[in-house]
Amino acid sequence: MVYYFTSLVASNVIYMGKDKFENEDLIKYHFPEDVWFHVDKHSSAHVYLRMSEGQAVDTLDPQIVEEMAQITKENSIQGKKEPMVKIIYTLASNLKKTGNMDTGEVGFHNRNIVYSTAVKRNKELLNKLRKTQVEIYPQDLKAVKDERDKKERDTKRKEQQVKTQQEKELIEKKRVEKLEKSYDSMFVDSKKGNKYDVDDVFGEGGEYTGSDFDDFI
Repeated sequence: MVYYFTSLVASNVIYMGKDKFENEDLIKYHFPEDVWFHVDKHSSAHVYLRMSEGQAVDTLDPQIVEEMAQITKENSIQGKKEPMVKIIYTLASNLKKTGNMDTGEVGFHNRNIVYSTAVKRNKELLNKLRKTQVEIYPQDLKAVKDERDKKERDTKRKEQQVKTQQEKELIEKKRVEKLEKSYDSMFVDSKKGNKYDVDDVFGEGGEYTGSDFDDFI
């Protein structure tokens, strides 16, 4: 079973696994642009924020970060007992999973884009968030991920089609421009070939010298 919450600030979807096996499903079915939250140096649920268009992990609304931190702390056996804990978070695409890792365990591709925040328990906020909680099954996560991936493939295919068409149009434009330059060159050469200088017949200044037409007098 997977728990879904709704952010009180921006209606973002928040989801987390019930145990380490469901955490493994979340690793498998997250969106690359989701943001992963976890209690630092303690075991805890993996909690994910599904960002909306225009949101970025490094400029998240502090209130959304607070919500995520509260849910994460509350779902850590040890972290829940601590008066304050450090919560770490990063893009889900930054999570690294290797074959030698335990179930639910992850690492990072880049430690430099792992952020953190400190949090104390806020009972009032947690109660409000609990009212938005629903349960779904992991296969529903898979269906959502499959649909998302299909839309992404369709978008990329359309973008590639547009790019290919633009490249064809550019090639054709260059071909036409080259052809037009070739015609212009031929026309100029033709005019030069048919031209003669009036000085050749009439002499300098246009006066007839008689040298070329004496036989007709």
